[in-house]
Amino acid sequence: MARAFLFVLDSFGVGGAPDAAAYGDEGADTLGHIAEFCAAGAGDRAGLRSGPLCLPNMSELGLMHIARAASGQFPAGMSLPEKVYGVYGAANEISRGKDTPSGHWEIAGTPVNFDWGYFPTEGDAFPPELIEALCRDGDVPGILGNCHASGTEIIARLGEEHIRTGKPICYTSSDSVFQVAAHEAHFGLERLLTFCRIARGLVDPYNIGRVIARPFIGQSASTFQRTGNRRDFSVLPPEPTLLDRLLQNGRHVHAVGKIGDIFAHQGVSRVIKATGNEALMDASLSTIDAANDGDLVFTNFVDFDMNYGHRRDVPGYAAALEAFDTRLPEVHKKLKPGDLVVLTADHGCDPTWRGTDHTRERVPVIAYGPGIRSRSIGVRRTYADIGESIARHLGIPAGPQGRSFL
Repeated sequence: MARAFLFVLDSFGVGGAPDAAAYGDEGADTLGHIAEFCAAGAGDRAGLRSGPLCLPNMSELGLMHIARAASGQFPAGMSLPEKVYGVYGAANEISRGKDTPSGHWEIAGTPVNFDWGYFPTEGDAFPPELIEALCRDGDVPGILGNCHASGTEIIARLGEEHIRTGKPICYTSSDSVFQVAAHEAHFGLERLLTFCRIARGLVDPYNIGRVIARPFIGQSASTFQRTGNRRDFSVLPPEPTLLDRLLQNGRHVHAVGKIGDIFAHQGVSRVIKATGNEALMDASLSTIDAANDGDLVFTNFVDFDMNYGHRRDVPGYAAALEAFDTRLPEVHKKLKPGDLVVLTADHGCDPTWRGTDHTRERVPVIAYGPGIRSRSIGVRRTYADIGESIARHLGIPAGPQGRSFL
């Protein structure tokens, strides 16, 4: 039995990226700064968590030593384990960006060696000809927003006008994205998805990585909230990924959460949707039970990024990490001889950092399973080493970009 389970803790960076200054992120450290704030008491939240950051299971798999290798120091206030049981290290990103597709594609052995397109940060975000085409082809009377914005803030600000006028809320960020927020009932979920499919074709000439549908519910600014029916419309990876190679070799790829969307549903055998980290873990555990010899279960745990990193919620991020950590023993109990678990991230999103965007950081690499010898693998040159390690474990030919650490 040789199976692999790849869990991406979306945005769980560990600092230390050698090119962080080029992205305006020198000194960013998601894990380190969360731990520092918790150790100082700033990460406390009544009824949810208190005290220093406590991640005993990931620490026993090497997380503390990863942090020191990546950023030069152990996270503040956290206990060192008596013994480390995992293969552990950190990885640099060599893709030109700090966005979700770039990080995931590089994890799957395909770094992005081109520059994404981005919309301007000042003034109107979208050119008049794009807006004209969107309104014409999407059959809407106009758009709202047309700017860089936080998703929750712009819905609170423009949601009531959206309901009144029927105009979708269109906005972007420092990532290569075109985002559309619309009310599930008043505008319609299917209509929103259709509008985003139209937008996907229209932004292709601008080399935009993703069009994201952001449905929400509620009747006023104080009650609006986004739902779990988000959908990402991504461009295809620039070359075959680990997922494609697995399918070509007769294996199955089980995509849990938004993995299918990130890879434009290429190289995916089965899509399992779930909303929230707890439900994503439940779905992952069920999928582990269903996975056969040679299969990959690939899960993105999006809450770290979407709910806490972008919203700069330090105690929320800390509590989410601790909740994830408590569930790792459930994964351990599912493992059979020959199984491999890999924990990593796709970029950083330091909740103590300025702004609301991703941060350029190294990511943790933890690998473990029955019979896998514990050891340090240092700092890897590229995330692609993760994909190539999984390829080797599952017995398929190596790809051209990374190097296995197994």
